[in-house]
Amino acid sequence: MNVLGNLIDGKVTPPASGAFIDVLEPATSAVHARVPDSGSIEVDRAVQAAAHAFEGWSGLPASERSRYLLRLADAIDAHADRLARAESDDTGKPITLAREVDIPRSAANLRFFATAILHTTGEMQEFDGGGVPGGVRALNLTLRRPRGVAGLIAPWNLPLYLLTWKIAPALATGNTAVCKPSEITPMTAAILGELSFEAGLPPGVLNIVHGRGASAGAALVTHPDVPTVSFTGSTAVGRWIARECGDQLKRVSLELGGKNPFIVCADADIDQAVSTAIRAGFTNQGQICLCGSRLLLHESIADVFLERFLAGVRALPIGDPRDPATRFGAVTSPEHMRKIESFVQLARELGGRVLVGGSRVEQSLLPARCREGLFYQPTVIDGLDPACRVETEEIFGPVVTVQRFANDGQAINIANGTGYGLAATVFARDVARVQQYADLLQCGIVWVNCWMVRDLRTPFGGMKQSGVGREGGLEAMRFFTEPKNVCIRH
Repeated sequence: MNVLGNLIDGKVTPPASGAFIDVLEPATSAVHARVPDSGSIEVDRAVQAAAHAFEGWSGLPASERSRYLLRLADAIDAHADRLARAESDDTGKPITLAREVDIPRSAANLRFFATAILHTTGEMQEFDGGGVPGGVRALNLTLRRPRGVAGLIAPWNLPLYLLTWKIAPALATGNTAVCKPSEITPMTAAILGELSFEAGLPPGVLNIVHGRGASAGAALVTHPDVPTVSFTGSTAVGRWIARECGDQLKRVSLELGGKNPFIVCADADIDQAVSTAIRAGFTNQGQICLCGSRLLLHESIADVFLERFLAGVRALPIGDPRDPATRFGAVTSPEHMRKIESFVQLARELGGRVLVGGSRVEQSLLPARCREGLFYQPTVIDGLDPACRVETEEIFGPVVTVQRFANDGQAINIANGTGYGLAATVFARDVARVQQYADLLQCGIVWVNCWMVRDLRTPFGGMKQSGVGREGGLEAMRFFTEPKNVCIRH
């Protein structure tokens, strides 16, 4: 049994109340860890530690902050197997996915921002006084300075990858951080705290407070000494955070939900589109905000596509996440399992046809260790009204719906017919068609003939209910810094 502690001011400490939360292993439904049930006391201590460390950390040369982050990335690489096992046990995702994607990308996040901070440039405008009565010649310099303590709240589906994506730009630009991982999947964050010792990070620069969103998370968001909040999670919680941060005039970034269309046009490469659609729909059991959960097929290729797609979905190797051969694991929590089941039931009530899946995996088909686990079949549903709740609300599970379209205008209308606007995928060969989709789709990311290709230099985020602000690349570094104009008369 792993009993975790909070990382505050360079020390691992138990919760002030002595209360812990049980952490379930989704593949078995057994308790495999206990995490502190922290609240405002621990958050305040962590914020004070971060505030105290801020002056020293922000005063370091960028090259020194860079070296600390690079050492932390090296420590992740050195402990990659341990981190992958912890992430798989926490989330239910296949360990192969954790080894090949989540853990390497976590180290890559740190390396990217650790080196990017060495190549940032300032801005200078030369003012010649023209057009201003009595104007004088001057130079305007725009300096960017760290904002202070950053409150970083990460979700349960990609717990280490998305946490390091926030930590890296915050620390690289000279801020200190208080992190609140999900209480459902806390193990990799706790290990990261240990690795911060190995990397030699000064006390208070990186603090990790575990606990529930309603207690620890809320205390972090509303703390008066936390001027910057970055949150990834549900749209409902994001709305609450936006209201609270707005009331205190905090800077906030909200990366929220998605209901992403995966559009296959008549001129698409069908084989490539099929294999990509399976990956986009069911990676991490569909528990990624970027998953292509709405399949939009041109009517001329729909039958051929579906035949190959359904065959591929049926062939997904479902099993113990610890088995390297497994490609489809467990749903992360009992609560989330109930949500998925409720949406599939609603789809049936609305006249949807379940083409494959539609229920929990039979216990007899699972390894003995996993027969009490949270396994739901990869599911494909056809025949729903594109305006119904199943088609417009985020399920965040292994459920893909199918719609057919006759022309590009109809496809774009269906794709835009939700309150979300995070990402879209378009498979087509015609350049003019691709440009039309890229221009008219209401989302922050459009992938063409690919899915989940992430260049860390580019801004990341969505429109509408999918969030506010942008993460990634220079956008993230701007988010964590404050511009200051300095005007120097000639």
